[in-house]
Amino acid sequence: MSLSRRNLVKLAGLSGLGLGLTACGRGFGGGGDGAGGGGVQLNMVWWGDASRAQKTQAALEVFKKKNPGVTVKTEYQDSGPYKDKLATRFAAGNPPDLMMMRMDSLREYADRGALLDLNQHAGAVDLSGLSEGVRALAAVGDKNYGVASGLNSIGFVVNRTLTEKYGVRIPDGDTWSWQDLAAFARDISKASGKKVYGTGFEAYTLANLIVFTRQRGEDFYTADGKLGISEATLVAWFEMFQAMRADGGFPPAGFFENVGGGAEQSYLAKGAIASQIIPTNNFLSYNAAAGGNLVLLRMPGETTEKRRGQSVDTPALWSVAAKSKHPAETLKLLNFLINDPDASRATGTTRGVPANAKVAAEVRPSLAADDQVATDYLIGLQKEELPRAYTYPPGSSSIASSLQSIAAEVEFKRQTPQQGAAAFLDAGRKALGG
Repeated sequence: MSLSRRNLVKLAGLSGLGLGLTACGRGFGGGGDGAGGGGVQLNMVWWGDASRAQKTQAALEVFKKKNPGVTVKTEYQDSGPYKDKLATRFAAGNPPDLMMMRMDSLREYADRGALLDLNQHAGAVDLSGLSEGVRALAAVGDKNYGVASGLNSIGFVVNRTLTEKYGVRIPDGDTWSWQDLAAFARDISKASGKKVYGTGFEAYTLANLIVFTRQRGEDFYTADGKLGISEATLVAWFEMFQAMRADGGFPPAGFFENVGGGAEQSYLAKGAIASQIIPTNNFLSYNAAAGGNLVLLRMPGETTEKRRGQSVDTPALWSVAAKSKHPAETLKLLNFLINDPDASRATGTTRGVPANAKVAAEVRPSLAADDQVATDYLIGLQKEELPRAYTYPPGSSSIASSLQSIAAEVEFKRQTPQQGAAAFLDAGRKALGG
């Protein structure tokens, strides 16, 4: 199957917009085939900011020295327009060689034959340093369409400066429950006279709900690509937010609507909330933005519910285009990014902890102290028995959008938790074709 122009319009959600997007500024213009002087030029694209671009370029300078004659043209975008522009490149018959692939997009590309099966190139990309769970992140049946660009999970961060100021004890992160979180949040809000809310995080963030769902003995996505979450679990999720809000420990409806996406713009950095959920690879930036006194805890409920909910995940995958003009060199670049300690020293943890456990241990001493905290957190999780993280099925991006809109309806009490849960499951099954 091929990625036809029609399929990609549907895939990227570009219906009505056409495929007339033109590249501008820093990303997605495509490029020539050569590097000048008879060498090979690869095209590598990702999403991120200027800081990530600097670190990526530093790694590529090392790659260039180790691989004379191969250069890499890099392009990046903010996360918002990335998905659409990547689809445009494929539809135009000009895919990048190496690309960052969203977890909710992998199956949509893989099922159309647009990505290289890395299992067919085991001699070029060494995956032996990756745990079974990490290799499974991009597995579709007996094929593998990517490698984790880095590893992360989610965790709860608590601002110790605020807990000390208001005399509230930080819960034990190894044993606390969701009820303990609610009590902690209420105590902070009460002690501060509601100048600070005890906690705040979005009900519509899929990673948060996936952990909650697993803890209740279910899988949000099942092994066969279906929705495994029950209506009862969704109701409990929405009701937990309502209860914390009514108890005063959680901000009022609409609180998060006017905040930017970066750590510096967060309410945690502003001192308006005392705790929140973050991706662990962002611990350094959040700690710096919040004043340097954050504590990183496991998610609530990990020892008090039916089973573990956390998993070792990835912010994104590195995938190779099936129609890359230079597959051998592209695989060499991918192998470098995953298995060469010099690459990970250059990039740091901007995309998470190195996927290769030996590389992660080797580069750890060179990392900033906060990145070492996040690395230790991930290394510790990989030693534990955790649930499998299943590949997102086609249609999952639509599911994420449905969750966001329905969570808002419940938040503003335009729907009850029961109505919201029923509406979400109905939309989710339709998105997955069931």
